[in-house]
Amino acid sequence: MRISARADYAVRAALRLAASQDEGPLKAEAIAESQGIPHKFLEGILNDMRRGGLVLSQRGGNGGYWLARPADAISVADVIRVVDGPLVSVRGVRPPALSYTGPARSLLPLWIAVRANVRQILEGVTLAEVASAELPPQVSALAENPEAWTNP
Repeated sequence: MRISARADYAVRAALRLAASQDEGPLKAEAIAESQGIPHKFLEGILNDMRRGGLVLSQRGGNGGYWLARPADAISVADVIRVVDGPLVSVRGVRPPALSYTGPARSLLPLWIAVRANVRQILEGVTLAEVASAELPPQVSALAENPEAWTNP
């Protein structure tokens, strides 16, 4: 699985909004500057997030963006799906739509298992947990394994 720049920026912007939920709307410029995200790129991402129901916006001097739901009700998977589509695809196709023959037949259950694990992690972590640095124990345990940090 590859996390696109678009997905990374979207999650970072959502986390910035989660961290400031009680402060009122945030301007796109402030989010972009605080997270090192190109402003024009972020505008498109925020529009996708607005159309996807994750953020609300208001124009004007007191305007900006804020989360449409509490941060503990939005998963990291929700954000990624809104800006990038399915979490796992093979050649742009969702795994259940694939079919293989011969010795490659068992690839389909492998891709399904990969998708299930990615979903389990990304759907099981909310913006509130990441913003407060309180990841679920199973995620922390995976990240604490030294082998997780190496590239084979």
